Amino acid sequence: MFSWLKKKKQASKVTKKKKSPVKKNKKKITTQKKKTVKKAAKKVSKKSIKHKEQLIGKITHYFPHVKAAVFKTKVPLKTNDLILIKGHTTSFKQKITSMQIDRTVILKAKKGDEIGLRVAKRVRRKDLVYKI
Repeated sequence: MFSWLKKKKQASKVTKKKKSPVKKNKKKITTQKKKTVKKAAKKVSKKSIKHKEQLIGKITHYFPHVKAAVFKTKVPLKTNDLILIKGHTTSFKQKITSMQIDRTVILKAKKGDEIGLRVAKRVRRKDLVYKI
């Protein structure tokens, strides 16, 4: 064979050597204990003790022209009771000034009655009503 051809074959053998795979260093990730979760749980418990809120019901409808909300009561209610309405965008306290069942004014509502309640601000469906 020709000398230049032998050199070319030898050069190709050198370049065809397999490279050893590079091992990556895996670093261990350390986890830290989250103390904020415990603190948040303590704060919630303090607030519930402070107000002693009792869930009355969930708002099912709102009439914007007359500013009235409809919900089914889980406990008895009467006028001048203090309530708290909480939701995604709403949160306010008010006294019960006017309640109705089927367009008749009532002073007391029994457990399980679906009542219309005049509210001070706009409320939304699925807002929760608490008695304070």
